Amino acid sequence: MTNAKKIVVIGAGVAGLTSALQLSKKGYDVTIVAKFMPGDYDIEYTSPWAGANWMSFVKDNQRLANYDRITYGVFQRLVKECPDAGIWPQRCITYVRPEDLNKQSDLLGGLLDARPWFADLVANFTMLDPSALPKGYCQGIAYDSVCINVQVYLPWLQSQCFANGVKLKVITLKHIKEAVDLHASGNKADLIVNCTGLLASKLGGVMDSKIYPGRGQTVLVRNHAPAMYNVSGTADGEDELTYIMSRPGGGTILGGCYQKGNWNGTVDPNLAERIIRRSLKLCPELEKDFPLDIVRHNVGLRPSREGGPRVELEDLVGVGKVVHNYGAGGAGYQSSYGMADHVVELVELAFKE
Repeated sequence: MTNAKKIVVIGAGVAGLTSALQLSKKGYDVTIVAKFMPGDYDIEYTSPWAGANWMSFVKDNQRLANYDRITYGVFQRLVKECPDAGIWPQRCITYVRPEDLNKQSDLLGGLLDARPWFADLVANFTMLDPSALPKGYCQGIAYDSVCINVQVYLPWLQSQCFANGVKLKVITLKHIKEAVDLHASGNKADLIVNCTGLLASKLGGVMDSKIYPGRGQTVLVRNHAPAMYNVSGTADGEDELTYIMSRPGGGTILGGCYQKGNWNGTVDPNLAERIIRRSLKLCPELEKDFPLDIVRHNVGLRPSREGGPRVELEDLVGVGKVVHNYGAGGAGYQSSYGMADHVVELVELAFKE
């Protein structure tokens, strides 16, 4: 790769790893520099705490819908071709309460629509008959989706990067300009890709004031659910959620909440009790084989951003060409390949200028 353009990607979460992978496939010489890498657990490193799945909540936004559309296709291919990636096909069911029908929700968005934008994209989309709905719900949809075991998928994604010649350096940056001199070749980078997530609010030269955490709390149990479930709201508070997803390799995630601006990484035991109660009410099949068996409680901070994710090209004084890719919030995995492909487009545009 001696003549290839040299790119430094900052961040080794799902956004950084996917961007690096897609860039390496285009022949770029890529080095990832990051404070954390797969295998690390820290409240600032958001990707290991995700559920994760494909359940698009986009409403009236073609750019975000396209990110999810592209990623759905890639995940469907990986399910068939790469069983070692930790991605598992799963039926996804969403139930809507009557009181949520006309609610404007930044989090659930188009999932409250009777026929969301992705109805013609996903396999086996079905609008549930009212007679088939559990008590207390007036609307429902079901479709074929995927659940991702992030403990398997992130190392797999890293290994794909390594197989394509990507190098990784574990370094803490104070300013984005430092990345210019960190390419593994020893030469200056021709371009920087910024995938710093929540840390984009603290990184010198970026300091994005629109970034905020969307705190999530989940319970991982050993029990199995027959499908992936999501509910439009709860009686326990506007920022609390009910969702259930069984992971490939075992275990089921019970959630959750979306607490805007809350940086607290400590488990709330009262919230955990409410999550468990709601989950068992929604899916009593969880205890079909044995009583609920808790593995651990998780807290993660979704890297959210006012106005939506930032995927754009910037000519930064003292740094040069920078492509930003951060702020996906709860859509980090389900948008990952679409956002990374947009990064590739912007990188190619930058090198044409």
